[in-house]
Amino acid sequence: MENTEGHVGKLEAQLKQWGAKLDHLVAKAEKAGAEVKIERRKLIDDLKTKYQAAQTKLAELKAAGGEKWEVLKTGVESAWSELEAAFKKLKN
Repeated sequence: MENTEGHVGKLEAQLKQWGAKLDHLVAKAEKAGAEVKIERRKLIDDLKTKYQAAQTKLAELKAAGGEKWEVLKTGVESAWSELEAAFKKLKN
């Protein structure tokens, strides 16, 4: 259980960092020109969707407790991978 709690803590910390990055990207997009704003907005909206999915998966994991880790692990890892890929795509 301790190992699972530690893993959840790391996931929460990573999600918090991504949330701050997302807020920064939204603010930056608002300052950009109209054409850039439209293009970036689509990517940011996709990123927000993936961020919310990751939040939901983490909340499910926390609510279920450590004994359900193996059952929920795949969904959490998938949500994290998608969110990470969306951040990388936005940087390019």
